[in-house]
Amino acid sequence: MSDEPLVLGIETSCDETGVGIVRGGTLLADAVASSLEEHARFGGVVPEVASRAHLEAMIPSLDRACETAGVRLADVDAISVTSGPGLAGALLVGVAAAKALALGLGKPLYGVNHLAAHVAVDTLEHGPLPEPCVSLLVSGGHSSLLLVEDVTDTVDPLGSTMDDAAGEAFDKVARLLGLPFPGGPYVDREAKAGDSAYVRFPRGLTGQRDLARHRFDFSFSGLKTAVARWVETRERAGEPVPVADVAASFQEAVCDVLTRKAVDACRSRGVDDLLIGGGVAANSRLRAMAQERCDTAGIRLRVPRPKLCTDNGAMVAALGAQMLARGRTASRLDLVADSSLPVTTIAG
Repeated sequence: MSDEPLVLGIETSCDETGVGIVRGGTLLADAVASSLEEHARFGGVVPEVASRAHLEAMIPSLDRACETAGVRLADVDAISVTSGPGLAGALLVGVAAAKALALGLGKPLYGVNHLAAHVAVDTLEHGPLPEPCVSLLVSGGHSSLLLVEDVTDTVDPLGSTMDDAAGEAFDKVARLLGLPFPGGPYVDREAKAGDSAYVRFPRGLTGQRDLARHRFDFSFSGLKTAVARWVETRERAGEPVPVADVAASFQEAVCDVLTRKAVDACRSRGVDDLLIGGGVAANSRLRAMAQERCDTAGIRLRVPRPKLCTDNGAMVAALGAQMLARGRTASRLDLVADSSLPVTTIAG
């Protein structure tokens, strides 16, 4: 058996209850219980519903992860948990569970940053992270460009969203087009049959004046509004809305901005490696366009497989394993859940 540490990770920042187990850089188990169906009828995540679902799913998820990995809780060397950012009530469930496990088992506890964990998860698929690298994190709550010197210690924000995150824009446009929640996968699916050049939707913060002040920042609110106005105009005229074409045109605008700014960030910082993470990183057009532009720019691209892009316990365990391996100080048992934890704070 390997002498690398066995780390259990718990993720409850939003609507997925995730429990992952890793040994060093090897993924042994990734149990995820989603409360998505309970939120779908509301068209978005309801914090109170998510918190209750985490309570109900925690013990079964722990049991399933241990069974899959073939280990007992007593075998674990450390406990890692997302302590922020995220929904306050949801985070509290995970943090409380992790504290109880750490205290009961007598193991060190690592409260870690959700965004840094999205970066660290790539180690489970592609090995050690290049240092430095630029990371583009895109999800329902975040759209950020980060310069990662050391994922356990030094992560510097280069830019972020000024209004809607990319995933949030996907959800809102999906609703406009009559597609289910969450919108990302459904827009992606519809777009495959559409014409991405059908409508030239605006690319936010890409004009010369905007780039001077917000070179690496994002804005998708104007794009969402442009889609809404276009759809409303068609409907008022009594004309059908070509859902696939609008989905493809919208998706093209989002991916164009994300990849253009990510490659620019790599060039400006003299970094040869780009890592993309977060739920929107599962989007097929984003992955393809990023690969095309990175190939042209001579940049190495790393994107985890889609299942590891969405929220999961494996990413938290991966960061915890990195913290342990690098001798980072463990968290105290009075660790708090911080819904607005800045990305520059890796450990709680």
